[in-house]
Amino acid sequence: MTAPEGRGIGTESTFRILHVSTGNVCRSPITERLTRHALSHRLGDPLTGGLIVESAGTWGHEGAPMEANAETVLTDFGADPSGFVGRELLDEHVIRADLVLTATRDHRAQVISMGHSAGLRTFTLKEFTRLVRAIDPATLPDAYDDGVVERARALVRAAAALRGWLLAPSAEADEVYDPYGAPITFFRSIGDEINQALDPVVTALTGVSARRS
Repeated sequence: MTAPEGRGIGTESTFRILHVSTGNVCRSPITERLTRHALSHRLGDPLTGGLIVESAGTWGHEGAPMEANAETVLTDFGADPSGFVGRELLDEHVIRADLVLTATRDHRAQVISMGHSAGLRTFTLKEFTRLVRAIDPATLPDAYDDGVVERARALVRAAAALRGWLLAPSAEADEVYDPYGAPITFFRSIGDEINQALDPVVTALTGVSARRS
C-alpha cells in the first residue's frame, strides 16, 4: 500500500531513517546495519523506541544481496548482515521517511528532486553529523520522558535550522566515497568512516552514549 502524501511521517509512534547510496549494495547497507546495531546497544530493541532503519539506492539493484566485502565489514563491527535485500529508491520510501541520510551530496540532490517536501529532512550522513554536534542536547525532548520519536523529530528540525549557518569546511567533507569493486582494506576504511559519523548521530537520537569496553 502506498503511503499517503505528507512530510514523511508514517505514524505518530514511529520514526523512519532512510539511508541512501547508489546501488544499495555497499554504503547504504553498511550504514543501515551499523545504525541498527548501534541502536540495539543503546536501546535494547530499536523498535521498542519506535525507530525503523531502512536503505535504498538511487540506482538500486532491486533484490540484490549485499556485497561480500560489505558483509565482512559489518561482521567486523559485530553487526548482522543477514537477510539483506537491495532496493531501488522509490517515491514511497521518501514519503515515509522522517530522516534521509545519503552517502553523497549528489544522492541528497536526487532525493530532494523527488519532491515530497524532502528538503528539510534530507542530509548527507556527514553533514548531519556536523550539524548534530552543534546542537545542545539539553534543548531536545528527553528520550525517557517524551520518547525517542519526539526527540528524533526535534533533532531533525534543529539540524535543518542550522544548515545554512554551519557549512562544510570543504566540498569533500560531506562525502562517503563508493568502495564498490575495491579491496577489503578500502571497504574497512569506509566502514570506519561511517561508524565514526554515526556515533554522535545515534547518541543525539537516543540521548544514550555508546558503552565503551
